[in-house]
Amino acid sequence: MEAVVLALGSAFLFAATTVAMRTAFERGALAEGGALFTVLAALFVTAPFAAAQPGSLSEAWPFLLAGLLGPGLSQFLFTFAVREAGAARTSVVIGTGPFFSIALAVVLLGEPLEAALVAGAALIVAGGVMLVSERERPEHVRLLGLALALVATIVFAARDNLVRWLAVDTDVSPGVAATATLAAGAALMTVFVLVSRSPLRAHDARAFAPAGIFFGLSYICLFEAYYRGLVTVVSPLVATESLWGVLLSALVFKRAEGVGVRLVAGALLVVCGGVLIGAFR
Repeated sequence: MEAVVLALGSAFLFAATTVAMRTAFERGALAEGGALFTVLAALFVTAPFAAAQPGSLSEAWPFLLAGLLGPGLSQFLFTFAVREAGAARTSVVIGTGPFFSIALAVVLLGEPLEAALVAGAALIVAGGVMLVSERERPEHVRLLGLALALVATIVFAARDNLVRWLAVDTDVSPGVAATATLAAGAALMTVFVLVSRSPLRAHDARAFAPAGIFFGLSYICLFEAYYRGLVTVVSPLVATESLWGVLLSALVFKRAEGVGVRLVAGALLVVCGGVLIGAFR
């Protein structure tokens, strides 16, 4: 039950992260520095949890490798996806994560494949198809953004399975593990920003700070959930981020995000698929 509550909390907070990032872009913030500032702000959130939890620091290095995937690579892709496709549609694409997470968990971790998993995955895919096949989209929504969100989703899924595999037999606490992945991700992003000579502006740091706070809290909930539950349980519940993302986007941005019946229906299919998987696990 703890894993369920934590996974749902992570989903809501990640949806809030997406909306906060979209708000930052409306304030003229840049994506290159924004991804880095989001992770740095998240580090300030997770560090107290890491300090308060007992555990071995010397064994945390595998989580540094996981951090190169997410948030290292995935957060860059995700940030640009929000810029190119908006918060609501990026949330729906990210919600298809269980399809990839479950496939990897069954193949790589040996988790059981059941009929409910297949049916839930089918609903998730149907929701994604409804999103991609939209005939009318707001002007700010570009197919490139949806493609970036999909790639980010696959990277997220790989990271989640790696974290779950590492969490099965480790003395590293969830707080330390989360902080280690964020630190590795921040290091990779810093290298990218320096090599590409992307501008780092104080305005962008302030604009992305709320997104970083939500992201850090979501990360803590996510790692605590994976320390307590299987990927095939946690990942579908985190996928409810799709519905939260659509609802929060409609609430905050009103008509600007173009939240219509088709988008809501797609989000509901994704969420129903996740709930179906979770209910039979």
